[in-house]
Amino acid sequence: MNDVYILLTDTGSILTRLIKRVTKSPYNHVSISFDEDLESVYSFGRKKPYNPFIGGFVRESIYSGTFKRFKNTTCMVLKFQVPDDEYEMLNRNINFFIDHREDYVYNLRGLALQYFKKNQPRKNAYFCSEFVADVLYQSNLTLWDIPPHMVRPYDFGEDDRFELVFEGRLDDYATRYDIYKTI
Repeated sequence: MNDVYILLTDTGSILTRLIKRVTKSPYNHVSISFDEDLESVYSFGRKKPYNPFIGGFVRESIYSGTFKRFKNTTCMVLKFQVPDDEYEMLNRNINFFIDHREDYVYNLRGLALQYFKKNQPRKNAYFCSEFVADVLYQSNLTLWDIPPHMVRPYDFGEDDRFELVFEGRLDDYATRYDIYKTI
């Protein structure tokens, strides 16, 4: 068995506060990682820390980029165990996105329509929870009876199949590993 980590975050940005008001969820962004120290975190989100409207597949860092810009980011770190075969598929699926990152865009329309439960999947377009749910589903890790484009970030936080590792400020989590780099 292998550990996989889910990172839920709230940067406190204007856009996040708006989304939070609509969803009533404490966290509105989700990422996936294979590292307990969250050295490499993958999602669909901002490509540029100062522009929330330029998005796509991103390799996030809890030490730079958007998380560095929003120093008071709060988070929930979750862990779950994955069998070897599914873990290898999950790695391959993430690597596919790494290799083809320029072929994908952020699914802003889908994110807006999800609130009204009218969302339809778009080719080569994802929002964060849609991406994380889809790479899990494509790796034979089906968690919910709804399609990936209907999964919301906090669905991960409300699922008791995930073990809560940490909840609090993201920079406090980084400090736990004594690898507090550039925040």
